[in-house]
Amino acid sequence: MNPTSTTPRTLRRRSLLIAGSTLALPITASAHAGSDWGRVERAARGQTVYFNAWGGSERINAYLRWAAAELAQRWGVKLEHVKLVDTAELVRRVRAEKAAGRNSGGSADMAWINGENFLAMKREGLLFGPWSEKLPNYALVDTVGKPTTRIDFSEAVDGMEAPWGMAQLTFYADSARVAKPPTSLAELTAWAKANPGRFTYPKPPQFHGTTFLKQVLFEAGGDRKTLSAPYGAEAFDRTTAPLWAALDALHPHLWKRGRQFPASTTVMRQMLADGELAIGLTFNPNEAANEIAAKTLPPTVVSYQHSAGTIGNTHFLAIPFNSRAKEGAQVAANFLLSPLAQARKADVRHWGDPTVLALEKLGSADRALFAAARAPGQVTRPAPTLPEPHASWVDPIDREWTRRYGQAG
Repeated sequence: MNPTSTTPRTLRRRSLLIAGSTLALPITASAHAGSDWGRVERAARGQTVYFNAWGGSERINAYLRWAAAELAQRWGVKLEHVKLVDTAELVRRVRAEKAAGRNSGGSADMAWINGENFLAMKREGLLFGPWSEKLPNYALVDTVGKPTTRIDFSEAVDGMEAPWGMAQLTFYADSARVAKPPTSLAELTAWAKANPGRFTYPKPPQFHGTTFLKQVLFEAGGDRKTLSAPYGAEAFDRTTAPLWAALDALHPHLWKRGRQFPASTTVMRQMLADGELAIGLTFNPNEAANEIAAKTLPPTVVSYQHSAGTIGNTHFLAIPFNSRAKEGAQVAANFLLSPLAQARKADVRHWGDPTVLALEKLGSADRALFAAARAPGQVTRPAPTLPEPHASWVDPIDREWTRRYGQAG
């Protein structure tokens, strides 16, 4: 075993024994946040928090079961994972509850959210807040080095959601078949021409497929200033023209000649494992490392990002306006921001989701929790993060992609 690795039992013991460390913040936070936080913790005890979150990964589901056990033991808060296929389900449900006058006792207490779903809930008054920057552990968030912790798809968070994890578009390739991975759109297009049928992307509006479209748009010369502002129909054709030109050049060389697209990154990853594809993509820089560890991808797979940068963002925790357990949700979110919970989430053995914390703000013992050995398949040279376009551009881009390319697939 690597000397820097730790077991869950070791992590729990360390969190309780290190006096004065930031890891103890969830327990000692009242002294820092004043009596208000103490009242939140007392009100939270005995509450059940229905956490609406994507349920498609057993690794993530297992992490949430661990977090639920910690919350129950430490604060008497019961965390119930309500598994979603698509977060839009939650938005529709809370919207319907508001329309029906159900202003309390809602069906959801906390949600895993970002992007267009956050934008819709914020604009329609479906969120509780502001609350996130009042959390004791929010002081540990890297709001300077990771500015997307306060800006969600170019929309100000305004304290309405708490940052939970980082994501960035990442490519991975089997080095046994790809000697030099392409690190730009131009190189990828040239590689695809030389290796027809060995690359593709998920079919929009599937999230990863749409993210690839945004990456292509940025690299092809889309006006980033216009894209960072709310969508305007009058600017759409001019702003997105570089995207369609780039896709017209790329598509004939994709899998199925760009006439069909896989339904998800899960399907695409299996196609790569089977040798049908040589390059895949993900929004988790540690996904390939996770799959290598699980023996679902070969150890020859390497991860990389385009050298000029790739699309990245933060994913968040939000509380619906009619949550029945607002205090319990805040206590849960504060724990999920603790170094203990963030370090476990960042560990590829458990999830591999990059942290939102600023490690330089942590004491030495807490920083040590993040010092797990680098795993095969992880990105070795992280590229700059390109901020997302404003969330209001997503649906128009998806609709136009479907009109141009999606009917045959």
